[in-house]
Amino acid sequence: MVKRRKIPAMSSRKLIRIVERAGAVFDREGKGDHVIYKRIAGGRLLKAPILQWKSELTPEYCLIVFRQSGLTDEEINDLLD
Repeated sequence: MVKRRKIPAMSSRKLIRIVERAGAVFDREGKGDHVIYKRIAGGRLLKAPILQWKSELTPEYCLIVFRQSGLTDEEINDLLD
């Protein structure tokens, strides 16, 4: 079993770039300052709302977005390198 690296705090722009590298694509704008990204993982369509225009998002928030996108610990480690 792969142990997940510690996730750093990051800007919303950086989080969006990481999620896009994982294969997610922009779906639509959500309510307020959220954008919705979608990704197919394991034969399922998964959607994750991401706060937009934030200079710093907490590591906990980033992990929630990664999990909603269906990313495994190994994929998260590869994307954070």
